[in-house]
Amino acid sequence: MIEFSHITKTYNSDTPEAYTALNNISFSIDEGEFVAIMGPSGSGKSTLMHILGCLDTPTSGTYTLDGKDVSTMSDDELADIRKDKIGFVFQSFNLLSRTTVLRNVMLPLVYAGVPLEERHARATASLIAAGLTESHFYHLSNQLSGGQIQRVAIARALVNDPALILADEPTGNLDSRTSLVVLGTLQKLNREHGRTIILITHEPDIAEHANRIIRIRDGEIVSDEKSRSPRDAIGETKLYDNAV
Repeated sequence: MIEFSHITKTYNSDTPEAYTALNNISFSIDEGEFVAIMGPSGSGKSTLMHILGCLDTPTSGTYTLDGKDVSTMSDDELADIRKDKIGFVFQSFNLLSRTTVLRNVMLPLVYAGVPLEERHARATASLIAAGLTESHFYHLSNQLSGGQIQRVAIARALVNDPALILADEPTGNLDSRTSLVVLGTLQKLNREHGRTIILITHEPDIAEHANRIIRIRDGEIVSDEKSRSPRDAIGETKLYDNAV
């Protein structure tokens, strides 16, 4: 599903201040994998995330996403790929605070020109898949807990049925208990719905919930290992999942 082949990203390449953020990186991710990309600040993981999310293009190398070479696409073509192929979950949630949960999730479908009845049905299905009950659908997003807000953001990422869910530090603003609820939601989407998920994090205990961990440092991959027994956030949150 994802093929990174000899990806390099250099900033200010024609100046003395040239800086190589990614250096000749190659890896592939199959459909249905749950992969964590982990690295400290300055490791290049943010640059990697921007290229994975089609928010930037590499200086050299090839990036194939869902059968399409996106590494040399124009800005307009990349915008279409982001709209159709990628669901984003951010650390800062990025929800409209005075808008209902349901309307927040329906919003991407408004921009896509989807009819109202279909918008409502798809947003409802996405919210249920993300673990929200119908009792929350007409709450304003500022009336929810941190874990609930992030699950609304996950539902919004799902609503266009993307090929890839890209979660950038999704637990960064949450306490450890609430983080487990969000990680459990991602695990459930991966295990029960077959969603391909890439989790960007700098925290080892967060990365351990993925089935595979790619570690990056100084713009290069230092390890790429599958986990024999990833931590099970679903099991860890059964007693309080609905309360968070």
